[in-house]
Formats: sequence, structure tokens, C-alpha cells
Amino acid sequence: MEGFRLAAVSGTTTSAAPGDRIFFVDYLRAAIITLVILHHLAVVYSASYPFYYVEPTSDYPTLAVLIIFQLLNQAWFMGLFFLISGYFSPSSFDRKGSKQFARDRLIRLGVPLLIFSFLLEPLSLYVGFSHTPAAVLAKYGITLPLTWKNYVQFIGPGPLWFVAMLLIFDLGYVGYRVVFVGRGTRVEQARSVPFPKYRTIGAFISSLALASWLVRTVVPIGTEVVFFPTLGYLPEYLSFFIIGTMASRNDWFREVSSSVAKRVGIVALAATIVLFPIAVTGGGTYFLGGVTWQSAVYALWDSAFAVGISLALIVFFRRFFNRDGRWRDFLYKHSYTVYIVHVLIIVVVTAILLRGIVMYPLLKFSLAAVITVPLCWGVAYLVRKLPFADRIL
Repeated sequence: MEGFRLAAVSGTTTSAAPGDRIFFVDYLRAAIITLVILHHLAVVYSASYPFYYVEPTSDYPTLAVLIIFQLLNQAWFMGLFFLISGYFSPSSFDRKGSKQFARDRLIRLGVPLLIFSFLLEPLSLYVGFSHTPAAVLAKYGITLPLTWKNYVQFIGPGPLWFVAMLLIFDLGYVGYRVVFVGRGTRVEQARSVPFPKYRTIGAFISSLALASWLVRTVVPIGTEVVFFPTLGYLPEYLSFFIIGTMASRNDWFREVSSSVAKRVGIVALAATIVLFPIAVTGGGTYFLGGVTWQSAVYALWDSAFAVGISLALIVFFRRFFNRDGRWRDFLYKHSYTVYIVHVLIIVVVTAILLRGIVMYPLLKFSLAAVITVPLCWGVAYLVRKLPFADRIL
């Protein structure tokens, strides 16, 4: 059976071994993509950083709720995408071989990346900026006139930085398999390793926290490097992808027990209650990076949180959503497209449709969510009806 388009990357399989099906991953992926949409809507109404379109507010409760919502999301949801992507790469490599696997990734990741960078990104920026007051744009250092003469400066991957980074990881995996494992070795031939014990999980969280803190002393969270906006999370993204490939060889998505996920999830909750407030309430943005104790505490928190919530969600969706059906098939087929088009839909809804509506910001955020989420899936359905679209998306 074919599987998971975005996090497993188009064309891979939702089977860890021949004949096995893990339908729950398709539901989990759809839930995370929906959260990505809500995350970017929160950026619009909090104006926490420069975006395609923002509506700044001075309402403190709104800012607090939406910014905390973004910080909690950022700690884990893209990491879980990379974990799932890594999980399905070995089986896809086995079926296709190194050359076809690499060619498939270049097409299914590279083509949407180019389309978004050269078409959807400039269009989203134009629509958003043209409906944003000049004073707001200037506040974020945006002073370019909206003319085609500046088109080149509007080119970029936007949220498809994830696709670009995933392409790098996948090509790196090809190199690893060819050089260190061998072209003919299949994942099921690898030695079985049981799911890690608590001590190993704790050691990984501590190591990830240290690596994240060290990276953020140079590249704080939110600092864009090339076109990667969250390079401060690179240790999480890379390690989760690698662990995903290990999980595939050992079927850890099915092997992890509910008791382990529950206990590690409780640790993540405890860390959020204790460490998160300590890190973020000290004043300023010291927790985002630099050689500060706040950054170290924050790195420990988001490492524990990322591991705990990822395990908890895998077990939760495995228990309650591991079933086939037309709804699962729809989510599987359209999720990748939703990720690609969601920014333009957000801009159209917030900058054009809802811009003139005066409403309490949190209520407006909720209204935008109710409109935007189903609209993204509807547009994705129509896009995949275009000629040849289903071969790429």
C-alpha cells in the first residue's frame, strides 16, 4: 500500500514491513498539518515575527495566548514530521534502490519546492504586503516597493524550508546506505533492537538539550540562516530523522508501549509546568538563544517536551485511529498539497476576506481557523485534479 505523503514523503509506504499497514500515521500527519495552519494563523494575529500578513494587537491576553501556543508548537511538531519521514525512508529505499529513490525525492520534493519558491511565495508576499499598512511593514524592516522589479527578492521557499531540509536529509541517507550499508542490504536484514529503555531516553533528551543549547548560542531560535528560519532546532530535526530510520528497522512505532509513552509524556508535562515558565518569564528573549541560563533551561524543556509528546501522540493515534477508510484515503492523498498551498489560503482569508472585520483578536483568530482549515483541504482537492498533479503531489 502507498502511504503518507508529507511526513513520509510522497511515494513511500505506510508499511514498516511487507504486508503490514499502519493507517494511524495518515491521521497523525493530517492533525499536525492542521496544527501548522493554526500556528501560522496565530502568527498573523499576534504579529510575533514578520509574516506575509499581520494584524498587530496590543491586547496582552491575546498576545500571551497566541505566542505561548506558537512556542509549544515549535518545540515538537516539525521534529515529529522529520521522525515520521525518517521512518519510511528505509522501506522506500529498499523498494526503489538508490538511483530511483534519489530521483523520486528530487521530483516529489524538488518540483513543489521550485513551484512554491518562484510562484506561490512571491504571490503570497504580494497579496499580504499590499494589504498591510506601510507603517507596519516598516516596523519589520520591509520597505521594498511591490513591483515586479523586486520579484527576485520575493523568491524563497517560505514554509517549504521543511521540504528543502528533508531533501537534504534524504539524499544524505542515500549516501549513507550506499557507502556504509551497501546497495543490496534491506532494512529487514538489520539486527533487531528493542525499543530504548528509560535510561536511554533520558540520555537522549539530555544530549539533545545540550546540542540544542550549543547551536542556539550561535543561531538563536528565529534567526534565519540562508532560508532556514528555525536552524536553532537543527539538532532535533536531524536526530529525529535518524531515529526515524532506526525505528523503521525495528518497528518501534508498533513496539513502543502505552506505559512508556504515558510515563515519558508525564515527564514532558512536568517539564512544561516547571521549566517552561522559568525559562520564559525571566524577561526579554534570552530563552531564544545565546550563552544564557534561560536558553539552557528552555533547551532542556523543549527537548523533553518534543520526545514526550511525540511518543504520546504516536501511541494515541495508534490506539484510536489505526483503521482504513475513505476518510483516511482522502487525508493521505491531499495532506502534502495542503502543506504547499496553506500559506496563500491564509493570506487570502486574513488579508482580504476578514481584514475589514472588527472583532476581539482571539475570536477573529477562531473565525479565521474555521474558514481556513476546511478551505485548505478543499483547494488541495482541486489542485490534485490538475493534469499530472497527482504524479508529483
